[in-house]
Formats: sequence, structure tokens, C-alpha cells
Amino acid sequence: MKKLLALLTTALIAATVYAGEYPDISIKELRSAIEAKKVTVIDVNGTDSYQKRHIPGALNFDTNKEKLANVLPKDKKALVVAYCANPQCNAYQAAAKAAEKLGYTNVKHLSAGIAGWTNAGEKIEKAN
Repeated sequence: MKKLLALLTTALIAATVYAGEYPDISIKELRSAIEAKKVTVIDVNGTDSYQKRHIPGALNFDTNKEKLANVLPKDKKALVVAYCANPQCNAYQAAAKAAEKLGYTNVKHLSAGIAGWTNAGEKIEKAN
């Protein structure tokens, strides 16, 4: 019984670590937050990808990382969502960690990424 309990505890810890350190936000939740203008979205897919397609209103992390403090809301409790390509991509962590380092406490991750957003039939923008 002790071995089983130890195995289950280890599995739970591994699952928690694998899930990432930022809570996930669903496509539906993000869409609602965008419609309510209550979120800052950060695209971490790189400038080429950003120019081709990104979530409406998203910031391009590549061109904003040095001035992130100037483009994020003043309210450190404001919702900030970072995303990258798909559920296997971890590049979002660069933007999430940068926001957290600036003192933001409500940082989330769209694990579906731009691929999931597009596959769900959500609107996308192209850079001008």
C-alpha cells in the first residue's frame, strides 16, 4: 500500500510539473475576455508567424519584449495571456515569465496555441 501511495504521489507531482507553472485558459474564456477588453494577449511565435496570423489584438513578443513594461496594463492584477504554436510548444513561458517578473499576478497560458485557436474557427488577424 505504501508503494502504491508513493507511486500515485510521484505521478501527481509529475503531472503538475508537466502541466506548466501557469494556469491554462480555454479558447472560450479567452474569447470572452477579449470581447470584454479585459486581457492583454502576447503572441510568442516570432515575427514571421505573427505577421501571417495572430489572435486579434495580440502583442508581438519579439518586437515588445524590451518594452513590455510600457505595453502591459498598469494594473498588476490584470489578466495577461501568453501563447505560442500548439500544446507541445513551451515558448510562451518567455512572455509569461517576463510579465511575472514585472509583477503581474494573473498570468495564464493558452495551451491550445494559435493552432487550436484557428482550428476552433476563431478569428485571426494579419499584421499590417
